[in-house]
Amino acid sequence: MLPAAARLTRSQDFGLVVRRGRRAGRPRLVVHALTPDVPTLETASKVGFVVSKAVGNSVVRHRVSRRLRHVVGARLADFPTGTSLVVRALPAAATATSAELAADFESAVRRLQR
Repeated sequence: MLPAAARLTRSQDFGLVVRRGRRAGRPRLVVHALTPDVPTLETASKVGFVVSKAVGNSVVRHRVSRRLRHVVGARLADFPTGTSLVVRALPAAATATSAELAADFESAVRRLQR
């Protein structure tokens, strides 16, 4: 589970990251990342997840959310301080394994770091 300090919770924060951040799409997910231009006083990177009804019913959506939290939580410390991420699951994520989601996330992050 992600600590509370590492979660995006406000709608305005999600919107800011999606509008102003860089985006990398993969077959099962899209990652939006916003890195601060100047150093901030924030001590941790933050992440939020968007898993819409297009992914599936509530059981499927929560399964996808749990898998994504596990994948992203392990890598969150690797991002620069103050980075905000929004991970949006696409309908193909419903049938994906954790390994496939991890591979897509890693690929998206590598693309964003270029």
